[in-house]
Amino acid sequence: MTPEEQEALKRARRGRNVALGLVLAALVALFYAITWAKIAG
Repeated sequence: MTPEEQEALKRARRGRNVALGLVLAALVALFYAITWAKIAG
């Protein structure tokens, strides 16, 4: 595998990790909002 291919794989993996992190953060925020709404309601 060439160094260019390895860099491309690293970039793709990092992109997936960032996307997964954003999805997890959105879920945490959603659960927080739902819990807050139930407590306030």
